Amino acid sequence: PGRSDVLWAATERRAEVEALFPDAGCVPDHPLPHGLLPELDAAAAENAAPALVRGHLDVSGPVTVDDLAAATGLSPSSVTIALEALRAGGFAVSGRFEPERGEQWCARRLLARIHGYTRERRRAEVRPISQEEWQRFLQSWWHAAPGTHLHGRAGLAEVIEQLQGFEWPAGEWERIVAERVESYRPEWLDDLCLSGEVVWGRLSVLKPATEGDDRAAVEPHQSSKTPSRRTPITFMLRQDLPWLLQAHRGALAPAEPTAGPGREVLDALRTHGALFHSDLQTTTGSLPTEVEEGLWDGVARGLISADGFNAVRSLLHARTRFARRQRPYPRTGSRGRRGTWRQGVEGRWTLLPPAQPIDDVEELAEAVAWQLLLRWGVVFRDVYLKERLAVPWREVLWALRRLEARGLVRGGRFVTGVTGEQFAGETTAPLLRLSRAS
Repeated sequence: PGRSDVLWAATERRAEVEALFPDAGCVPDHPLPHGLLPELDAAAAENAAPALVRGHLDVSGPVTVDDLAAATGLSPSSVTIALEALRAGGFAVSGRFEPERGEQWCARRLLARIHGYTRERRRAEVRPISQEEWQRFLQSWWHAAPGTHLHGRAGLAEVIEQLQGFEWPAGEWERIVAERVESYRPEWLDDLCLSGEVVWGRLSVLKPATEGDDRAAVEPHQSSKTPSRRTPITFMLRQDLPWLLQAHRGALAPAEPTAGPGREVLDALRTHGALFHSDLQTTTGSLPTEVEEGLWDGVARGLISADGFNAVRSLLHARTRFARRQRPYPRTGSRGRRGTWRQGVEGRWTLLPPAQPIDDVEELAEAVAWQLLLRWGVVFRDVYLKERLAVPWREVLWALRRLEARGLVRGGRFVTGVTGEQFAGETTAPLLRLSRAS
């Protein structure tokens, strides 16, 4: 036979070789050592091909079926059957490790070593930036630096997607988005909310008050019935609301009021569904100011939201507007009706849905990891501590490591003066270099 037909094998493997290639000759023709069976049983003969392929995978790295067929002398179909058997046993894995070569196979242990070497090499290539450069990068990343502002309604939606889940005082949100969106107009925010694309509300859960206190969760030094510009809320894409509630609340639920306007408003919304402000007055039989107190109590607890953000503006300016617009006497046809005209479109008030039980912790942790990367560019433990999250840092860290192993994010030392592991998106690293250069 030609050189390409020559295969090498250890003498102790002769029985397996003869089972695979019954017509092949052995040169030199050494017999099996004494004590080894001259023939294999049926089970051992069936495992001969997987054993042959396994030996090649142990030393070859990622290879295709054709590569293994050429190296072992087996037919591609026999190699495929052997590989599937090895995969079933947890030894081999397949994937597109080199996209230009199609599907490849590799020993799991060897692939883990290759990934480890690649990860360490890529991490060593990262050059960190200083804390001052990091702060300058963040201003650009958040579109707050000159020349980085976004534009229009689409730009506002992009800002909300980046900031969703991070809570700021209710009275500060429009200033924050105005710093990031050129020529910001309040009606853009209302349009996004009223169209159903964006929802607002409080995600964090305050600790319940002591037993017998009907104001179970209030802002420090603030009555639960007083609209406060300092009440923390966030804006979110409605499609992301379910996992954001899980990530921020976990197994906790907001405490509910036991009496007063807050209880009446909550019961009305729970019984009748979403209601306009005037409908709440009719349903509860309360004065406008009492409805406003009950609504804000629900907002502060993380129980209530509304279709439009103008509802928050209305509550924050409720007393001033009411005093200015109250009529000295009722109009004809409005007996007993006090002046309650509300400027702008609020939409309907509604209950925030409860957080659903977490079925897949890893999937939730990956969603949190992606959100942190979108918000901060570079993620490490100090950044995580700035967020109010119920998902433990260890789960987020493991999710980031999995994303790095899949080549979706990059680990390394990106910022000096920070302890622990750091991770950044593949598109973030060039921006960090630009921040260092500027």
